[in-house]
Amino acid sequence: MRQHVNPLSRCFQLPIELPKPSDLFKQPDQPIHLDIGSARGQFLLDLAPIQPCWNHLGVEIRRQLVWRAEAECQRRGDKNVRFLFCNANVSLGSWLAALPQDQLQLVTIHFPDPWFKQRHHKRRVLQPKLLLALAATLCPGRELFLQSDVLPLIRAMVKMIEVSGCFKCPPGNNRPWCNDNPLPVRTEREQYVLSQGLPIYRALFRRCDKPLPALEALESAQQQVDMNDNGSEKSIGM
Repeated sequence: MRQHVNPLSRCFQLPIELPKPSDLFKQPDQPIHLDIGSARGQFLLDLAPIQPCWNHLGVEIRRQLVWRAEAECQRRGDKNVRFLFCNANVSLGSWLAALPQDQLQLVTIHFPDPWFKQRHHKRRVLQPKLLLALAATLCPGRELFLQSDVLPLIRAMVKMIEVSGCFKCPPGNNRPWCNDNPLPVRTEREQYVLSQGLPIYRALFRRCDKPLPALEALESAQQQVDMNDNGSEKSIGM
């Protein structure tokens, strides 16, 4: 069962200064994989030993899940994986801007809270400001990977990414969908959905060399997408 947290609540609107990589990792100069909405952290805990030459950072708005993930991380003694509590749309921007150029090389967003009602779409994790912060930090060729079992949610995310003009699908993808997860580890939610024989929608994007659009333009485009989206799958190449 999803444990919804309203990110627009006052208690989540205060920016948090997140630790620098040098305060998080034993080898802070390694490439960073950022997982937004890391939940209990099992995905990164399983992935970190397989990819020891990367640093893996999970950020999560549900504080108790972060405590559990960090406790397990410390118990295992892993030096290349950490978990932080924050509201990604409030606190990640300044942290991303302070990273050395091209240190952030992969961003993943797995099965985010769907917030189905249109008036709640502003609570969804991938908002225009966060997308632009990610695009500003990722160098050309670096990747953004999304997956969800909720088609209207991931369709809206894909549309906003495409409208931004900052990302392209890799050659050979059945735009925009991936046939499989390109990562060597599956999340807990992914395993559950697959065990039920249900579909998972995945999209992989690579940063291109186009400049960022203005925030106001992307916010306006997102509003139009929300207003015009009637659920048609044709509109994004399905």
